[in-house]
Amino acid sequence: MSNETQDTKRIALVIQYLGTNYHGWQRQPNYKTVQEEIENAIALIVGHSVTIHGAGRTDSGVHGAAQVAHFNVNSAVPPDRWAKVLNGCLPDDILIRASAQVANDWHACFSALYRRYRYTIYTGKVPNLFLQPFSWHYYHQPLDESLIQQALNPLLGVHDLSAFRRAGSKRLHSVLEVQEVCCDRKEDLIHIEIQASGFLYGMVRLLVGMLVEVGTRKKSLSEFQDIWLDRRRDLVKYSAPAKGLCLLRVGYQDFPIPESIWFNTQPIFTFS
Repeated sequence: MSNETQDTKRIALVIQYLGTNYHGWQRQPNYKTVQEEIENAIALIVGHSVTIHGAGRTDSGVHGAAQVAHFNVNSAVPPDRWAKVLNGCLPDDILIRASAQVANDWHACFSALYRRYRYTIYTGKVPNLFLQPFSWHYYHQPLDESLIQQALNPLLGVHDLSAFRRAGSKRLHSVLEVQEVCCDRKEDLIHIEIQASGFLYGMVRLLVGMLVEVGTRKKSLSEFQDIWLDRRRDLVKYSAPAKGLCLLRVGYQDFPIPESIWFNTQPIFTFS
């Protein structure tokens, strides 16, 4: 075995980013992406290209409170120092909260037990500049959060959710396990959280778009359930704006980075 192989370490990163100015997480030709910015920063430090692998591929404009990624590197930089070193090379809207060495067979995507997303809706009639980058300003009609919660509950368990899958996905099937759902109101802010084993392309935004129809009584609870049970993608018309969505966290077994770094790091605004 060569010294290079022996000295190569796998480094895990916990990453925060504001998705406003990025065409999503995944590197794409001719577009500015979060993955590309971090890969360029690593290359600047080690002198050659390095590929990072993320836990999830957030869409254009979607934020990340605790995205997780890993990369392999042969470098004198200590594993727990990569966060500080990279932050010195990254733009202000991307932040590495922590770094640590993981086993060489650990994978940011395939080792994940769950991903959890939060969608924020601001229902106040008066616009708020500090909420604009992180929420959907929906004030046209009253939203009943209890109806949204009732619509979410039957999604728990293993289901085919192809009704909430945008075209263009390379995933072979649309079956996943929804582990937790929650809709909570704090004054003029409604927070919808969904935790699942994985997510389909565009799933949360399509789901929230229809949940708002339920919350405004444009669709009944039974109509909503029939649409996803019957996999009627043609009846799912609206996608909620990207800026209200945030990848809240990713869960692993025996993750070496403390929970306080990654568990719940998107602040919830209040008006109290």
